[in-house]
Order: sequence, then structure tokens, then C-alpha cells
Amino acid sequence: MTREKSAVLLSLALCCVAPLAGCFAEEPCVSGLQPGQRPGPYAAIVSAGPNRGQLHCFICETADKPAVVVFARRMSEPLGKLVQGLDKAVLANKEAGLRSWVTFLSEDQPALDPQVVKWGKQHGISNVSLAVFEDADGPPAYKLARDADVTVLLFVKQKVVKNFAFRAGELDDKKAAEVLKALPDLTGRK
Repeated sequence: MTREKSAVLLSLALCCVAPLAGCFAEEPCVSGLQPGQRPGPYAAIVSAGPNRGQLHCFICETADKPAVVVFARRMSEPLGKLVQGLDKAVLANKEAGLRSWVTFLSEDQPALDPQVVKWGKQHGISNVSLAVFEDADGPPAYKLARDADVTVLLFVKQKVVKNFAFRAGELDDKKAAEVLKALPDLTGRK
């Protein structure tokens, strides 16, 4: 094959691939259980909340009540703002029995625990428990995507009703507001 033919073929290949790269970048992040699926039990070590220091299954105690579970790979300001909103929502929806917790994913729970405690205090979190699951991939049955920095599942009567997933840098005030805006559908309060 001549150099000219090679150059032409390379140019054509790049012309075909370049538009596709843009398409993939715009695809929404898909992570975790989807609407209609049932969240199964899993245990995490509680860093902040009533069961501090214990291995605990929040799913087990939730039963049919409305709940919001957040899976996070790292602590951030946008996540802190989202959890502050959830903290207020749990307080405002006590009658509906709304529950919420954050499960941080890490291979090293003892090292992460003090950071989670500090982060929770820094954001004034008091109604949302914070825990660490000792596996960076999360509970296997939840099928959390490796590129998802934050996955939020809203469920009631043991069925997921909403799923939000964000890659690193995607969670912002607007996206956090979208999650919080879905809570009245979950709790039945408009």
C-alpha cells in the first residue's frame, strides 16, 4: 500500500471516529438498580449516625418506607450540598417515614472513617447516616458503574422509583436540585 493510500484511509477513519467520540461523551451515566428493581440488603460500617462503628443494613430496617440511598466514591462540596438537602428532607418528612443514608465505597474503611466523620460535621449532617462499604465496586447486586462518582436511588415499597447517576464533576447544584425535586413523588407530599 502506498503512503498516499495509507494517509487517505487514516483520514477517512478519523473522520468516521471523531463524530462518534462526541456522542459517547454526551451519553448519560447509567449506574445502579433501575426503576422497578428491588434493592437488596447489604451491610456497611456506620461512620456517623445512631449505629456508629457497627456493621449495619439500612435496607433491612427500611421495609416499605420511602428511602434515598446515595453511593459515593469520594466526598465533595456538591455531594455535601445534596446530602444537606436530604438531611432537611428527612426532617421535614418524618410523618412519611423518609429515610436516607450515604454509603461511601472504599477498600480501606478504617482510613476513610475519620474523613467521613469530619465531612459530615463540616456539612452539618444530622438526619442522614454516613457509612462505608468495604469494596470500591459497591454491593455486587447493585451493579454500580465504575465511572459513576455518585449514584442516587430513590425507592419506596421495596422498589426503585428513580435513579440518578453522575460521573466525577457532573454533580452540581442544578443536578442536586433535580434529585431533591423528585422527593415529593417518593413521599406522597406535594
